[in-house]
Amino acid sequence: MTAGELYHADDPAIAAAGLAARSACWRLGQTDPADEASYDAQLRDLLGTVGEDVIVWPGLRVDYGTNIHLADGVFLNVDATILDVCPVHIGKDTRIGPGVQLLTPLHPLTDHALRATGWEYGAPVTIGENCWFGGNVTVCPGVTVGDNVVVGAGSVVTRDLPDNVLAVGTPARVVRQL
Repeated sequence: MTAGELYHADDPAIAAAGLAARSACWRLGQTDPADEASYDAQLRDLLGTVGEDVIVWPGLRVDYGTNIHLADGVFLNVDATILDVCPVHIGKDTRIGPGVQLLTPLHPLTDHALRATGWEYGAPVTIGENCWFGGNVTVCPGVTVGDNVVVGAGSVVTRDLPDNVLAVGTPARVVRQL
């Protein structure tokens, strides 16, 4: 699955891991954010790596959690969705706005039989350091975003973005250097 190979989400082991992650997200959502020790401990149990000074506001949804890696100083605003069938790395001091979706799952396009029977594969998402994503940004599978990138609200990032740019739109396009 994490290597980009075909997998079936209904495989018993994969389904059990997904259910455990959804349950963990639910429990995290029921925890008073003012109880920082409990909230932080649950977050660290759910995700693969959590750096120092990471803030995750309520409403986080993940596929498995274990493939998500947050560097120091990462901020995830409310209702972040990270579908992590492949690794998702978010760099130091990156800020993610409300309702952002980071997606790694893909479905076979040309093999109709595989798609109809629920087969999937994935591609990783990597976000550099000191980035800022506005609300409701979607990052598609296989995308790498460089350092010091700002992505405007509502943008859909379908291709890699280089360092030091502002990108906006659907699909997101670089509109200027930063």
